[in-house]
Amino acid sequence: MEKQHKMIVAGHVSLDMTPSFPEGAGGKSLREIIRPGKLINVGRAALSPGGCVTNTGLALHWFGADTTLIAKVGNDDFGRMIVEKYRSMGNEPKFIVSDEETTSYTIVIAPPGCDRVFFHDSAANHSFKSSDLDYDEVAKAQFFHFGYPTIMREFYRNDGAELTELFRKVKSLGLVTSMDVAAIDPEGEAAKTDWKKVLANTLPYVDFFVPSIEELCFMLDRERYNEWQEHIGDGDICMHLSLSEDVEPVAREALSLGCRAIMLKCGAAGMYLMTGSEADMCGISPAFDGHGWGNVSVFEDSFVPDCILSGTGAGDTSIAAFLYGLSHGFSPERCLQAAAGTGASCITAYDSLSGLLPIDELLAKIDGGWEKQHFIRP
Repeated sequence: MEKQHKMIVAGHVSLDMTPSFPEGAGGKSLREIIRPGKLINVGRAALSPGGCVTNTGLALHWFGADTTLIAKVGNDDFGRMIVEKYRSMGNEPKFIVSDEETTSYTIVIAPPGCDRVFFHDSAANHSFKSSDLDYDEVAKAQFFHFGYPTIMREFYRNDGAELTELFRKVKSLGLVTSMDVAAIDPEGEAAKTDWKKVLANTLPYVDFFVPSIEELCFMLDRERYNEWQEHIGDGDICMHLSLSEDVEPVAREALSLGCRAIMLKCGAAGMYLMTGSEADMCGISPAFDGHGWGNVSVFEDSFVPDCILSGTGAGDTSIAAFLYGLSHGFSPERCLQAAAGTGASCITAYDSLSGLLPIDELLAKIDGGWEKQHFIRP
């Protein structure tokens, strides 16, 4: 498929360190695996760039999109490793390099069959501001995606004023806008933010909001989120949800705050898309044909993965496939299929990119009868 539009992916970047686990390590909860004083034997570690800019941005680049990647790093070894990795994949990033701050890193603990745990330092990401963007450069693009303001201090302090300003400026340039978030540490600084207020101020400038169901519920309805946690315990929340009782109400509330569409990542269960009216969708941007996108409500069950090694980057790369579909005129259903298929492909590798399939191959595999999984309750 030929390139259609220029896309910008901006926001959070980090260097990820992901130790591999030997065969037989799966089937246990993290609480059973990680205990104080216990030596845990692991295998070779994957050392690779991470964060939204890497996982979503480089996946878009790999799919064939004309992609500009913008993030903030320190003038240090970790920052240089990230830049070299990008260059090795044929992408010259537009990074802001700070002499005063260090580059972010994440230690990813992802045993087979368990949800992931992250040890994370946001570092230079915390000082990234809306004024760091070159809006003359942004104006050359047609699509703009921003990720992880929930772990970037300047974008969540003061009721998210910087985040709102960033999206207001980008939307005024006529781009198709999208936003993703990251999980919020319940004990951390960001958890004290009034996230419903932040979203109410920002989502009117966001066309496609693409969080996970857990992330969004934490931001909008902490009481419901805590009930899920208490009921499910160490299990995967997404495997115990009802479409009508849990997923749709949370999506509807987010849509009421001003975004045109919301795609909810529901982990191993699949993806859910809810959109506004046909008029809203057709009025997004000249770069996006919204005909047939109005009043959509559809759940896409997940595909059976060939194997499961790590969930690292699965959500971000599924967003990349969704955005690629948007920029290439895919239908809502086809965009969701591409997103779900990419998520299932991503988890077959320890890093976020090695397991991905080219879009043509991915769609051929889907059309060839790729087996589906049915976890979500009605």
